Amino acid sequence: MSEQTQQPSPSTADLAARVHDAMPGIRSDLEALTRIPSVSLDSFDQRHVDDSAQAVADLLAAEGMDVRVVREGGRPAVIGHLAGPQGAPTVLLYAHHDVQPPGEEADWNTPIFEPTEIDGRLYARGVADDKAGIMAHVAALRAHGGKPPVGVTVFVEGEEEVGSDSLPTILERHGDALAADAIVLADSQNWKIGVPALTTTLRGLVRVVVEVKALEHGVHSGMFGGAVPDGLTALARLLATLHDDEGNVAVAGLQSSEAADLDYPEETLRAESGLAEGVQPIGSGSFLSRLWTKPALTVIGIDAPTVAKAANLLTPVGRAKISMRIHPAEVPETAYQLLKKHLEDNAPWGCQVSVTLDDHGSGFAANAQGPIYEEARAAFRDAWEGTEPVDIGVGGSIPFVAAFAERFPEAAILVTGVEDPDTRAHAANESLHLGEFERVCLAEALLLERLGRLGKD
Repeated sequence: MSEQTQQPSPSTADLAARVHDAMPGIRSDLEALTRIPSVSLDSFDQRHVDDSAQAVADLLAAEGMDVRVVREGGRPAVIGHLAGPQGAPTVLLYAHHDVQPPGEEADWNTPIFEPTEIDGRLYARGVADDKAGIMAHVAALRAHGGKPPVGVTVFVEGEEEVGSDSLPTILERHGDALAADAIVLADSQNWKIGVPALTTTLRGLVRVVVEVKALEHGVHSGMFGGAVPDGLTALARLLATLHDDEGNVAVAGLQSSEAADLDYPEETLRAESGLAEGVQPIGSGSFLSRLWTKPALTVIGIDAPTVAKAANLLTPVGRAKISMRIHPAEVPETAYQLLKKHLEDNAPWGCQVSVTLDDHGSGFAANAQGPIYEEARAAFRDAWEGTEPVDIGVGGSIPFVAAFAERFPEAAILVTGVEDPDTRAHAANESLHLGEFERVCLAEALLLERLGRLGKD
């Protein structure tokens, strides 16, 4: 596609008006995209993921982009490109079109894949994570009339929710097509309603399966209980060693540091997390350090007989899956070895403990300085009508961010997003705040404009 002719620069007010006028169509397209149940987990119909990839490709093609759907052994991804004026920088806009499983229908207050507005929020699975991210990119293109002041590449992945296994191959084989001066990864959140944010740190991830063997086979609990341990009790004792009495992670050697000094009182933590009445927070230090820069350990699954089907039996083996979030700069393999050593060293009653690595991903820490980051903050400030943006961390892990940082070390990486503390991504009643969504769309349109001017200067 040939390079476009430089157009007169629109003002902030012009772009705000264009984005506002485009929002009904953006919302309509978002709702249509959300109705496609594109759950990328193997146990769901993957034809829906194919359908959502094609729908994304059609949306980008309608904006004049040169579009192709690529598949490198996994789910389909979409790459679109639109040339900018001669000499302008190139911006890569990332999002993903796959979504999390819906969970139990009874837990939802609205139809799961039928977007429903209630009190200014749009509810449905994937409406925020991350199909609104896709539509924010589309909105920025529409605001510029399909002639952005920079070269734009849009990359929409199809398997972020299942680990992005084929992303390294895509970056290897299509890296030249994805190279950019700035990369906007729209899969994070803002600080709160009315306050925009750049995500500058992400914790890494290590998941393991631990197995504790006490017996060669199950035996009668009345006959041998009291002298012979069982696998589940031994497992429970082992898991209890992972935290000290305050709730801090007790695995020795893991990295930790202090997080940004933002106001985050206990009442906010309780409200946003849904902490039950009477339950106290765990750990020590500031809440944001506990959430963003200190390690965390969670038991996310246990193999055990159900209460309804339990027998009077000493269960021979206990098995659990553990999710460990690690400091943004921690090497996942190092963290895994430390966790493995801790579990093996604390084997109760001489039981056999085996630890298997299930998955891992690197964290991310941006040196969020320089002209591109300043233009991003200015775009946020204008879109939120003078509100200063803040730099935040996120306790969750987005391993693909580290993959982009490794593949494109010279690019400025801007981790943004459409979510807010009440979005409930991955949970029932996921939702998108429509007022904030329009501001996100405007901020991205303003960012393209500012980067266009930055390139000329």
